[in-house]
Amino acid sequence: MDLNNITASRRGFLGLAGAGGAALAFGAGQGQASSVRTNARILILGAGAGGAAIANRLSERLDGAEITVLDGRSEHWYQPGFTLIAAGLRGADYAVSSTERWLPRGINFIDEYAAELDPEANRVTTTGGQRIEYDYLIVSTGMVLDWDGIEGFDLSMVGPENGISAHYASPEMAELSWRALDKFTDEGGVGMFGRPATEKKCAGAPVKICFLGEDIATTKGNREKCEFVYNAQSQNLFGVPVIHHRVRQIMDERNINYRYEHVLKGIDLGAKTATYATPSGDVTDNWDFINVIPPMRAPQVIRDSGLAWADRWTDQGWIEVDTQTLRHARYPNVFGIGDINGVPKGKTAASVKFHIPVVEDHLVSEIAGREGTQLYDGYTSCPLITRVGRAMLVEFDYQDNLTPSFPGLIAPLEELWISWLMKEVALKATYNAMLRGRA
Repeated sequence: MDLNNITASRRGFLGLAGAGGAALAFGAGQGQASSVRTNARILILGAGAGGAAIANRLSERLDGAEITVLDGRSEHWYQPGFTLIAAGLRGADYAVSSTERWLPRGINFIDEYAAELDPEANRVTTTGGQRIEYDYLIVSTGMVLDWDGIEGFDLSMVGPENGISAHYASPEMAELSWRALDKFTDEGGVGMFGRPATEKKCAGAPVKICFLGEDIATTKGNREKCEFVYNAQSQNLFGVPVIHHRVRQIMDERNINYRYEHVLKGIDLGAKTATYATPSGDVTDNWDFINVIPPMRAPQVIRDSGLAWADRWTDQGWIEVDTQTLRHARYPNVFGIGDINGVPKGKTAASVKFHIPVVEDHLVSEIAGREGTQLYDGYTSCPLITRVGRAMLVEFDYQDNLTPSFPGLIAPLEELWISWLMKEVALKATYNAMLRGRA
């Protein structure tokens, strides 16, 4: 594995250029790679970031392949934008586009979900009853939000009337969440934040919305009226030790209270209380505002398919892929991209970008009769917003090593305007290029 090439590719994904602002320096992508003639049947489950991107790349690399994309959602959601919406910095439409807009011509798009997956028979049955046989399967379904895992909660509760935020749910729910946060930072009270005990997409997002809420209250001149409490699910505020220590330092500086091993179990809307599971028993607290983030799991069809790990994440169902090749450990014609992968790191949009060339390389190489060479090292990037106009660009790998793309230019643990600019301005354009297979 050529670490210099990996770093250069990261710079292409996150790159800045130009005087007086940020611009994107897209990598060369797969444009110069040779195509392979084949009649292979390739089925891609999910048309989100990973599914759309790999469909575009494979349609360029494989001449004659029958590529089918299966996804029942007509809208594509730019999920990295949800936190910006929930902080009042963007409207809901900022994160919404058409699913079909990002898919290449010449492929088969079926706007249904998978209802049954049989990896022994190489077959998927759709919710509409279609049977699709494949030679290669790419699982890029993402994860589902288990709202039923929070007792007493329903998405109809979200909004300013109840003081409840649930910004992970959808662009519209993120906008309602902003209205609740706006009211709380006007009126004051106790605000509760935290994250679930399961693996989750963008582990930094719960910290970001807490930091943004505190900054908004400060900007309004209402900070003394607001108490901020962050409930960590484990003995740390972030899974990478050096980032945990930096986040703790910022919370101490800004008088944000934090508690370890507090996992939200349920809420009582009438009493405005929240119950948390702790090692010493349940704890119930009052709140005026609460940001609800539920447990996250693989879709049920994946959990029932036999693709999930049998001895790890058994309550969550992530698929059993090799951590470096992202090929399934028991079904070699199956690959995973994105949040669905059962790997120690890598549930961010930036991680998806680095899953894609690995899966492309191994799948195309096998069709061409050679061995793939690309490996995924766990690269994960999180522009960790700390206040409006400031962020830390934290990047790390499987070993919790910091892997900065811009050493000497962007210090990963400093709150910088340029890191904010990358999140607020540059990231979406780069993400869109990724969907097209060009970054």
